[in-house]
Amino acid sequence: MRIGFIGLGIMGSRMAANLQKCGHSLIVFNRTREKADALVAAGARWTVSPAALASQVQVIFTMLAHPDAVEEAALGRKGFLSHAGQDQIWIDCSTVNPSFSRSMAAAAQAHGTRFLGAPVTGSKGQAASAKLTFWVGGEASDLEACRPLLACMGSRIVHCGGQGAGASMKMVMNQLLGTVMAAFSEGLVLGESLGLSREVLFEELLGSPAAAPFLAAKRERIESGDYQQADFPLRWLQKDLHLASVSAYETGVAMPVTNMAKEIYRLAIREGHGNGDFSAIYEYLAHNHDVSTKDRQSEEPPPIAFSRTTPSTRLPSYSDAP
Repeated sequence: MRIGFIGLGIMGSRMAANLQKCGHSLIVFNRTREKADALVAAGARWTVSPAALASQVQVIFTMLAHPDAVEEAALGRKGFLSHAGQDQIWIDCSTVNPSFSRSMAAAAQAHGTRFLGAPVTGSKGQAASAKLTFWVGGEASDLEACRPLLACMGSRIVHCGGQGAGASMKMVMNQLLGTVMAAFSEGLVLGESLGLSREVLFEELLGSPAAAPFLAAKRERIESGDYQQADFPLRWLQKDLHLASVSAYETGVAMPVTNMAKEIYRLAIREGHGNGDFSAIYEYLAHNHDVSTKDRQSEEPPPIAFSRTTPSTRLPSYSDAP
């Protein structure tokens, strides 16, 4: 099958390579030409624009960084939708907010093209080994028609519901990913400030009910301080937290924890951590609290002196009630 693939970043390049391994012919486009070199060397064909790609393929995949990039590729001056045919299907694997995914589905329908929103969960390693999870929103019949293609890239394919449902599931996943990583990092910083070694903290927290399973994979990065060659860049997780916040606003849901985490990640970006792995949020928090090198065991905090004008820290009991 002739497949078009637009967006050859950390995830897209590996996903496209797995489609090649399954024997599919690829026509590819990326804003940065050299990111397509390995695929072209393996037999893919380069095209000069999304519009030029559309007329040559049966299925179009997009794997782009944010909604604006998706909209530009589909509906921009050199967008592919105006050149897509009645029998084509567009599968958007980008992480976007649900309302945007539904708007792209409507735009595709207006051009006579079928649409699936199919964002993925998984690291670059899982992308390379074809073990991604696809969260799919759209018509069940369209999913079944494309299931063999998704199976070339992933080990789990979940039909979440109608248009926008896949994006909704991915929003929840990444909202938890971001807030949990920030909370765990803050816990490490607290423990270190209280004199606990990082080794003891990792050994006792990882595998306990207090720590999500994915955090074990971040231990080596935090211990080594190496956040380069990111599995998931911090700046893109911050973008996803923002999209989760936008989605919550649209549905009238309060998201105080998510909004706080979003701003912490934004501050980390301003400090230069944006291109590092999102686990670099620990580095940002530790640096700002100066816990990375000091032995806190010997440091005693100054005593807190209470007086008649200092509020008591004693918790009230039921007998205090009037």
